[in-house]
Amino acid sequence: MNPKMKRQIDLIEAALYVAGKPLDTETLSGVANIRSNETVKSLVESLIERYRAVNGAIEILQLQDGRYVMQLRPDLAKGVAKLATKRLLTKGPLKTLSFIAVKQPVTQAYVVRVRGNPAYKHIRLLSEKGLISEERLGKTKILKTTTAFADFFSLSSDPKVMKQQLQKIFESLKSERSQTRIQTTQDTHMEHAQG
Repeated sequence: MNPKMKRQIDLIEAALYVAGKPLDTETLSGVANIRSNETVKSLVESLIERYRAVNGAIEILQLQDGRYVMQLRPDLAKGVAKLATKRLLTKGPLKTLSFIAVKQPVTQAYVVRVRGNPAYKHIRLLSEKGLISEERLGKTKILKTTTAFADFFSLSSDPKVMKQQLQKIFESLKSERSQTRIQTTQDTHMEHAQG
């Protein structure tokens, strides 16, 4: 590999690392000073393969819309989440965000009716963080998740596909919880039987 190409790959890798969000081919072209989007795609593909071959904690993915993202492998994220210096959201706003994501497009009035008055603060916070968009409709607002939301949670930006992905996640979480309860109950019964 010639020094110029190595430098371009390094710049693309650095851009993906520093951005902390998905980047499109045009952005990467500008950073690496490459005129051809095809060349950028080829260089990013070589980076993806390099990360895949190492099989480390970090991966580079191409999203459905063609953008690229550098991220922690999902199977490791849960184990290190508590080390993150700043939580994105607390439980209340996260529940409100989940509700909006599953029901979108949804009126603010309906969200508040279901989630209660604290939802007004949650909606303002979620909007400020760029996770939802608000569109005025008469006296209320229509709420939808944004591309930033989809990117952050590695979901499709297509609302129909996103809803299916979220349903699978929720079902998986329910299954995990019930397995934990079953195991805890079995452990308790074993302790009583032995004691």
